Amino acid sequence: MGLLARVGDGVTAALEEVGDVARLMAGIVRSLGRLWRDRVLVVDQMAHIGVGSLPLVLVIGVFTGAVAAWQASYQFSGMGISAAPIIGSAVTRAIILELGPVLTGIVIAGRVGASIAAELGTMRVTEQIDALETMAISPVRYLAMPRFLAAVVMMPILDIFAVTVAIFGAFLVSHLFLDISAGVFFGSAQRFFRISDVFGSMGKTAVFGAITALMG
Repeated sequence: MGLLARVGDGVTAALEEVGDVARLMAGIVRSLGRLWRDRVLVVDQMAHIGVGSLPLVLVIGVFTGAVAAWQASYQFSGMGISAAPIIGSAVTRAIILELGPVLTGIVIAGRVGASIAAELGTMRVTEQIDALETMAISPVRYLAMPRFLAAVVMMPILDIFAVTVAIFGAFLVSHLFLDISAGVFFGSAQRFFRISDVFGSMGKTAVFGAITALMG
């Protein structure tokens, strides 16, 4: 009976958490009607989330591309396949579809998600959120909506930067260490490039940004 009670308490707590997140999301959607009046708050958060995270995203992106190219060449050589004709397309599609969105999401979750949680937690402890409620200012509109919207908008932009520098890093490794020319590398990448891959990558990062902001 004790085990069943603990399981029941766990399920109840999980459902309550889901309900809280759903109510928060509903409050954010309702607050979008006042987006123009709160545009300064949104722009400030876009600068914090996007511009502030850009150096870290660029550094991780260029090393991700370099490692991906080197590892792809190693795997192809192990199978007796020449990497030169296909390494551009293989690395580029992997970066656009998977590595770019996932690593950008991890960086933002670690940097921005923790920052949002710490900032709002401090405001709750110091009763700043209570002060907003006392002045009839919705904390969801004033605090949650700008952060959520900024994360959703800036994450795809950061993903584009990350993918671009990652492909450049892959090309540098291919050219300097694998003796693959720019024409061969980018020609291979161009043959298998799909614009739908780019939109899919941006869509993934927008979802990652929304989840990160909600959890924070």
